[in-house]
Amino acid sequence: MESRHRIHPVILARARELRQPQTPAEATLWRCLRNRKLKYKFRRQHPIYRFIVDFYCAEAKLLIEIDGDSHLEKEQIEYDKARTEYLENLGYKVIRFTNNDVRYTINAVVDELIKVVEKRIEELNTPHPSPLPNGERELEQPNEHHTQDQRN
Repeated sequence: MESRHRIHPVILARARELRQPQTPAEATLWRCLRNRKLKYKFRRQHPIYRFIVDFYCAEAKLLIEIDGDSHLEKEQIEYDKARTEYLENLGYKVIRFTNNDVRYTINAVVDELIKVVEKRIEELNTPHPSPLPNGERELEQPNEHHTQDQRN
């Protein structure tokens, strides 16, 4: 049985608080994503470990962030970069759009999301080839010191 990841109650409560009211950009994108309008299920204000992401597609392990003007400040850029790196090391893909992207080019944003989701699902469902024939594992090379100990 697969163990479920427990979300800290404080993070979970904060995620629920963030669902209302939405920013105008989040509301616009959510109208395009909700109820599987793009064929894939998305969640909004979804907790991932100690973070709360704007939108999440579990099937593609895709995190979508909508960034306002505050994300242009140096400290926020550094934080966003570290956060993205951390989440991508956990196997997620992070994609970011600005409020203006959503406000002025929503069709391009939706098209990009569809491409990214489909590519990610394909990547996640494609088995990685074994580097050795027939899936054989490379034999460990004995440590020289260990080999000498066995001869004595």
